[in-house]
Parts: sequence; structure tokens; C-alpha cells
Amino acid sequence: MTPVKFLLCFHHSLPLSMAEVRAFVMSMMILLVTLASFAGAADPDPLTDFASSTAENNFPYHYPKPQQQQSPDSSKFVVRDVFKNGDVSNGPGGVRAGLSTKIFPAMDSQGLTYVHFNMTPCGVNLPHTHPRATEMLTMVSGGPLQVGFVDTEGKPHINVLHPGDVTIFPRGMLHFEVNVGTEQAFYISALNSQNPGTLTSGGALFNVPARALAAALNQDLASVSKIKDTIFKYSSQLQMTPPNTCVPGKDVTTTF
Repeated sequence: MTPVKFLLCFHHSLPLSMAEVRAFVMSMMILLVTLASFAGAADPDPLTDFASSTAENNFPYHYPKPQQQQSPDSSKFVVRDVFKNGDVSNGPGGVRAGLSTKIFPAMDSQGLTYVHFNMTPCGVNLPHTHPRATEMLTMVSGGPLQVGFVDTEGKPHINVLHPGDVTIFPRGMLHFEVNVGTEQAFYISALNSQNPGTLTSGGALFNVPARALAAALNQDLASVSKIKDTIFKYSSQLQMTPPNTCVPGKDVTTTF
């Protein structure tokens, strides 16, 4: 039973069997699921196995030559030592090493971004959002790691992660990570877009005009100017929490 036939029968008040009604309902459910899958995708589906630039014969400069014998193209799908050959940023709070299509062309059209973190005790990944991607974070070792996000109703969802734990930050939600432990925290994040975008909350907020900022913080202009002079510059680096706000291994909780 096609949707067109069903509508014609319904319009002309023609009798329908239960089997025909079930067939119509099933076809509409399949259609709705298919449309939902298209609407929910962060990136378009790839049209080929991998981007054509990945299969070129020239050996990209950022791929270390493999020591062992491999098939001609296999090395193009591997990045060795991401903390050396990835997109590395060293900050006061630790090291961030990411992969992108520029660093790793094999990711092109695959709809993902991948980042490794080595965060020092009391290091922090400043509150930020990814407007085009959901993020899944896996805690590998060290820590523990305080993480969380705030939803569109203003409700915080805060957790403490230990090695082997996994959490998710829904697309566009403001989120953060702080190493509240005594050991370096190693964790990995995967995002379902090759261009997720990153908007740091403090850096973005303090780029709006002073009057709007003062209204948002309910402060006078002088107080806003004083805060603005001390805020972290807009950057992807891991930072350290301010003095006296974090003691490694102390206050390992979701409420502080």
C-alpha cells in the first residue's frame, strides 16, 4: 500500500483492510526515521570511501615514514605520535593534541574530530561550546576529572570521571573539564564533525560591548573593565585554575 493509494482510498471513503493500514503506517514510520537521520547528522554523509586527496601517491610531509613494510596506501591512514605530529598546543594546564583534516587528510568527509589531552593537576579546559558537534569524552588514566555541561534550562550536569569512564557533552552545550586529582589526567575526546567549532565562554562574553556585558554580569562599567583586564585570552590552550581555587586531590566533588 503506497501513501498515494492510501490517501486516495481515504478521500473517496473506500474500504481498507487492516493489512493495508499496517503497511501504510510502517512505510510512514520508515520515512520519518529516514528524515530524522538526515536532520540529525552533524556533517553530510560521505559519497566515497575516503577523500581523493588521501589516495594520492605523494607521501604527505606530516606522516613519519613507517619502519615496517606496508601496502602502498596504508600509511596514509595512520598518524604516529599525535603529541608530536598532531595539532599540539602547550598551555599552563597541560598539553592538547588534536587531529584535523589539515593534519590528517584521511579524516576528510568522515565527519569527526579527535583530540588527546594530558592535563596537569588543577589544570582546566575553559568552559566552551561546540556549535556544530556533540562530544564524547573517554577518561583513560590519572585524574580524577571533574566534567560537566549546562543545558538550555540552565541546569548543570556535573560528574567526576575516573579511568575507564565515558561522558557526553550534547551539541552546543556549555561544558568544561578540571583535573581535581593529584595525577596527570589523560583523556580523549571525539566529536561528530570535522569542523565542530569552539567558542570559549569567557573570551566570547568579554568581546561584546561594555554596556551589554555590564548588564549580563549586573556590574558597573568599572568592575567589568577590571575583570576584562585579567581574563584569559581567547585560545585553545589548557589553563591553570586561579590560586586558592584548587588543591590537587582536595574537594573531589561535583559541587565545588
